[in-house]
Amino acid sequence: MSTFHAVVWMDHNEAHVLMFDREHVESQRVKSRSHHKHQGKAGDAAAFFADVAKALNGTREVLLTGPGAARNEFRDWCASHAKATAGVIVDSIATDHPTDNQLVALAKQYFKKFDAMAADPAQV
Repeated sequence: MSTFHAVVWMDHNEAHVLMFDREHVESQRVKSRSHHKHQGKAGDAAAFFADVAKALNGTREVLLTGPGAARNEFRDWCASHAKATAGVIVDSIATDHPTDNQLVALAKQYFKKFDAMAADPAQV
């Protein structure tokens, strides 16, 4: 599904990738290949991040969410290894453990404001 917006909730164990438009939501879960609570091996983290970046192909704006540092580590990894994905990440915000429906609602509200600001140069 190629959509304009996506929201990703992630920690070091898994990522919930939700791509959506006005009427549809497509959900995908990406599991870490590591069995460690915090990615013990750099290769495991890189493989996990590569899988998440691949899941975001075709999306033009991505909001990262999650409770810890994984979302920012992913953003930094993308800057070096997945520049196309890095270019569509618009923000990274801390969240606890919302449901997928709560995530989509949060993202729709966020993107409504973000898109309005992007369309109006006076608000930047």
